Amino acid sequence: MSILEAIVLGIVQGLTEFLPISSTGHLRIVPAFLGWEDPGTAFTAVIQLGTMLAVVVYFRRDLWNIARAWFRSLRDKTARSEQDARMGWYLIAGSVPISVIGLAFSDTIESKTRDLYLIGSMLILLGLVLLVAEKVSKRERDVQSTTLRDAIAIGFGQALALIPGVSRSGSTITVGLLLGFDRESAARLSFLLSVPAVVLSGLYQLGDALDADQGIGTLLVATFFAFVSGYAAIAGLLRFLADHTTYVFVVYRVVLGAVVLALTAASVIS
Repeated sequence: MSILEAIVLGIVQGLTEFLPISSTGHLRIVPAFLGWEDPGTAFTAVIQLGTMLAVVVYFRRDLWNIARAWFRSLRDKTARSEQDARMGWYLIAGSVPISVIGLAFSDTIESKTRDLYLIGSMLILLGLVLLVAEKVSKRERDVQSTTLRDAIAIGFGQALALIPGVSRSGSTITVGLLLGFDRESAARLSFLLSVPAVVLSGLYQLGDALDADQGIGTLLVATFFAFVSGYAAIAGLLRFLADHTTYVFVVYRVVLGAVVLALTAASVIS
């Protein structure tokens, strides 16, 4: 992989990890459009560490408060009623589905889910489900009202993103809307919940990415640009969702999915 490819794919990863349009799908589609090799699931998992660093930096106060309250609750029963302490347990519980399913089906995910027909179809399908969520959501709840049931439900939504084209942020924001959260709160929960699972996934697949001859240099370059563009995407999306719907992402997903399916069927991309 060239440095140019690493820069482009890093920027693509950072922007699409937090927008509900599928980062793994774009890391398969963009190389196909440009005639590059598929970077693979290991490369994708590792450079996601850059976007996770962006989450940690952006939400550093929230994460620090959650971590401090969670550790305090382990020895102080009275602290367990605090929302930050409960949120620590919620993030752990919400990360279980994607961790278990990801490990159980790792071989299938790596070898059989990067098909462009599947990616195009999932872009369209999740886009339509997001449209339904926008239509039916009451959007009356904020992050402070989160319960264990919410965390587990959003966690299963996150697990769907193991299929390229679904979108981790897209599926979790969709579930959040269906649970009645407002758009900005659904996005915040999505970002916070991503930290444990994606960090573990990136570290787990780091060795595979190096063994695939990606090179430590290209991985570092791609991860750095994923961090920079990811931080910008978080700030931009939260501001956007404060006053706008997700319809623009629905349209983008459906159009891109249709283009991918058409070009794949015509053997223009493969």
